[in-house]
Amino acid sequence: MKKYFMPPEWAPHRLTLLAWPDNRETWPGDRLNRVEQVYANILQALVPYEEVVILTSCPEAHQAASAMIQNRGLDWNRIRLLRVPVNDVWIRDYGPVTLFEKQEPADTSATPATSGGNQKVTWKPVMANWGYNAWGGKYPPWDDDDRVPEQLAGLLGYPFIEPGMILEGGSIDVNGAGTLLTTESVLLNPNRNPALNRQQIEEKLRNWLGVDQIIWLKKGLRGDDTDGHIDDLARFVSKDTIMATVCHDRADPNYDLLQENLEILYRAHDLDGQPFKILELPLPATRIDGTTVDGSDYVPASYANFYIANGCVLVPTYDQRYDEQVLNLFRPLFQGRRIIGIPCKNLVWGQGSIHCITCQVPQTIPQKILFEGYIS
Repeated sequence: MKKYFMPPEWAPHRLTLLAWPDNRETWPGDRLNRVEQVYANILQALVPYEEVVILTSCPEAHQAASAMIQNRGLDWNRIRLLRVPVNDVWIRDYGPVTLFEKQEPADTSATPATSGGNQKVTWKPVMANWGYNAWGGKYPPWDDDDRVPEQLAGLLGYPFIEPGMILEGGSIDVNGAGTLLTTESVLLNPNRNPALNRQQIEEKLRNWLGVDQIIWLKKGLRGDDTDGHIDDLARFVSKDTIMATVCHDRADPNYDLLQENLEILYRAHDLDGQPFKILELPLPATRIDGTTVDGSDYVPASYANFYIANGCVLVPTYDQRYDEQVLNLFRPLFQGRRIIGIPCKNLVWGQGSIHCITCQVPQTIPQKILFEGYIS
């Protein structure tokens, strides 16, 4: 019997969380203005489909966000600005992971069934703070970011829990049917949880996220300063289908690691013993002119860094050779959701993309999951 459950990203959202960019170390010079335009494009695409809460860390960021919303003519009834201190924009990693906690009825004979079958339980949303240390202490300070989950739980009215482990949201992906994707290069890295071994980490993931099996990929993209987040490599788009980043250029430094990850995915099976359907996403150009702030001449540009919202899927675009091909790959997978490409070269220069700067707050567990009985 599972006590906690993490819904897949395509479950209905209450809202999306963002943090407005203002860190001049991440976005030096006119790069901050350029990335603000990317944020505006994301908001313009997202706001018609769900509400958005934007964290602003200072009066200047608050004013900049307000001006952009006003200039784009966005619906203020769908947007809320909250003055919450943050160190940077990567709220996927330091923001709250919203879970559902099982509530057993005190009197089962008098409580109507709500989860299907004979189980008479309800599921209450809670916000989890897994702990955050800026990807192994790479970018101090991170104390404001680390406090965000607890602050948001209070502001948005959620119970707050602490599983007692450092875990970034971009390092995990779930299918809502018992399987989780992650990477060894992040979760087994001693710069995160040196006191925990692989077995202990798996136990925490199972207990707190409601999963039964964990598929471990190996390494992440060149230029990914997170040490290799899964949301640049492979993502579930349904309980039995995975989109995986591939590279066909043997001279590319990402070729071997992506091939190794792909082979693991093709060997993987779901809880019923069935192989997953694997859809291959081409790797866009990742080498840049010059270097990023941390000295890398590569960025983790990946089409796998998409975001599934209530009525749309936001897909980062980078490379004219592949952009339209990738958007067409998404369309039959999400019928009923609009597929929207967002140019993200300026965003990924900061070493993250759309999924990295968004964080969903789910509304409910889909009835299909409840009635399939997996979490009963």
